[in-house]
Amino acid sequence: MNPMHSPSDREMGSAADREMGSPAGGLSSRRALLQGAGMGMGLLSLGRLLGQDPPNPSIGGSASGPETSNLATGNAATSSAHSEGNSLRARPPHFAPRAKRMIHFFLNGGPSHVDTFDPKPMLKEYAGKPLPTSLLTERRTGGALPSPFRFDRYGQSGLEVSELFAKTAAHADDIAVIRSMYAQVPNHEPSLMLMNCGDSVQARPSLGAWLMYGLGSVNENLPGFIAMCPGGYPIKDTANWQSGFLPGSFQGTFVDPKNSEIEKLIENIRSPFANLESQRRQLRLLRQLNAEQLGERVDARLEARIQSFELAFRMQTEAADVFDISKEPQSIRDLYGDTVHGRQTLMARRLLERGVRYVQLWHGAGQPWDHHGDIEKNMRTNSGEIDQPIAAFLSDLKQRGMLEDTLVLWGGEFGRTPVSEGGSGRDHNHYGFSVWMAGGGIRGGTVYGATDDFGFKASEKPTSVHDLHATILHLMGFDHERLTYRYAGRDFRLTDVHGKAIQEIIG
Repeated sequence: MNPMHSPSDREMGSAADREMGSPAGGLSSRRALLQGAGMGMGLLSLGRLLGQDPPNPSIGGSASGPETSNLATGNAATSSAHSEGNSLRARPPHFAPRAKRMIHFFLNGGPSHVDTFDPKPMLKEYAGKPLPTSLLTERRTGGALPSPFRFDRYGQSGLEVSELFAKTAAHADDIAVIRSMYAQVPNHEPSLMLMNCGDSVQARPSLGAWLMYGLGSVNENLPGFIAMCPGGYPIKDTANWQSGFLPGSFQGTFVDPKNSEIEKLIENIRSPFANLESQRRQLRLLRQLNAEQLGERVDARLEARIQSFELAFRMQTEAADVFDISKEPQSIRDLYGDTVHGRQTLMARRLLERGVRYVQLWHGAGQPWDHHGDIEKNMRTNSGEIDQPIAAFLSDLKQRGMLEDTLVLWGGEFGRTPVSEGGSGRDHNHYGFSVWMAGGGIRGGTVYGATDDFGFKASEKPTSVHDLHATILHLMGFDHERLTYRYAGRDFRLTDVHGKAIQEIIG
């Protein structure tokens, strides 16, 4: 069902048809007249899009621009302002943004906060003993499990970081750690949906899709939202970057960076049967046929498919270039490292540099940070794969002048328990965990909130995922309560009816 057509609209149209019948002499019913007029505006938008006008160069507007965009005002006209064409053009947010683009390093499986960014020395005193605080976990757990990793202070701020991320910690004064995050349940699937889509139960649009809806795309030759996961999909597959009830053109594009050849990175990037000119002629014919069908009915799915075909055609030249990291100087490639995570992080920087709004870098297929056993060995392996690339990315952005308007987020769907599972692992912990942010308006060298003395539960300034999302949207130039989309008779937003931007970590 098209979200702009409520049941009452259809009922009114049906009643009008019954009253007026099918007038002779070519006269239209009231329903047909309204449909024709609405489709006329949609085709005008479609024609402009397919005509390849240059994209709007202003990304996110400016302080002197209008305070609100026409697309996200939080009223009933929000959705219709996109028109049925669902244009991907760049649009200004509600107010001047601190960040123009975003990257999310997603450690799927749930990294242990007490082993990374939330030191808990009290665990040594209770090693192997029951904790004074006992909380229900998903599995059976035992006594306290002290971290096997050393924590040191870094930067002028003295931010405490584990040896596992010593290279990343060199940027401590650019990082704000939120140590008081909490989720809703200790299970991967709902927690992934909560972190990515703002709801742990119902299917909702992902954060990246909301950003595309609000801001549009700067580069019409590349997807505005890209998700990369080496080796395959994480748990919940494509639902993590879904568009939900938003137009399909805002959904994330999946890339498997385990491959290095462009033909394997992006399927069908080059046609083995036709050159660009013949493809252009085919696309022109397809556009004509689609336009005729659009003249007969409103179909947002068809609109999204048209845009998908157009984008795929335009990507054949630019995508092949942006994913080719061999064009980078050897010094930059050495900085990131010749590994899967080094390559995908360098690709991400090249994508962001060329106008991609939101890039999500997953650690790997499934849930590689789900450390129920042998946590010391597994965490050393996993952190060793991403510490250098993340540090290189932050350094690279700095020297290019991009960190100040690129928002960086690091974390997983929840944390781990401070008590042991099986003697060497940690169970899921949704009561309290850590994420960190950098760049894009973040006040670096900051610690916000805290868990209890053992790292089990958020105790100071508890921060929900909705608060995190509200903060992200604020930094991207949006009032999270006004970035809405009308669907099924209700105005929806990423933060549902919750959330408050964390002003203390905003510079």
